[in-house]
Amino acid sequence: MEPRRQTRHDCCSPSRIDFGGVSACAREEARILAMSSPSPAFKIAFIGTHGVGKTTLCYGLAARLKKRDFSLEVVHEVARRCPLPINRETSLASQSWILHTQIAEELTAQARYPVVICDRSALDNYVYLLLAAGSQSPLDSLVEHWMESYDLLFHVPIVTPPSADGVRATDPTFQRAVEERLVDELSTRDLAVSYLDRDGRDEWLHIAERKVLSRFQSPQLRLPELDTDNHDESVQ
Repeated sequence: MEPRRQTRHDCCSPSRIDFGGVSACAREEARILAMSSPSPAFKIAFIGTHGVGKTTLCYGLAARLKKRDFSLEVVHEVARRCPLPINRETSLASQSWILHTQIAEELTAQARYPVVICDRSALDNYVYLLLAAGSQSPLDSLVEHWMESYDLLFHVPIVTPPSADGVRATDPTFQRAVEERLVDELSTRDLAVSYLDRDGRDEWLHIAERKVLSRFQSPQLRLPELDTDNHDESVQ
């Protein structure tokens, strides 16, 4: 499948975004892009606190779908590139940078490819600010509208404490605090989420692949059945 091109995202150029806050223009652009972008890409996000394996699942799912001839792009976690403090020390400026950078990269990916897999959603990043400084009305509005642009959300639970990677906090108490607030936000915002079972980690990638394939009904995308070496189930 050839990469798809779109040309109507000029109105949301990153150069027009105020990274110290969120203008009414930016919020309206996010709403329009999330709700009425022409021929939008099918967008998947793995969500959860840090250190739970979201990145591994992103790459794993991307590899499986590419074997089925899907044309796709992975949007990597942007917090690692933030020039401002993150983790417990995050600030409004930090989260504004992270949020707008992620949205810009998602827009670029979905303009070029029919399938986009995201390592985190906009809400994951916002939760760190909620813990640090509480709700920020302009950003909350932006996140609310942008969350409507995802087609599938997979929640990845905590199985082990976070390991040191030189960027993310390793305190398990902080990891759990982020997880609890994220789950609460998901419930409060009434978002449709596929919750992966913490006791079934070996099945996570298989479950995600089956869920994605079940959403594609055209014969071209319903490519070969899943491997049956370890699983006898077929995509419904």
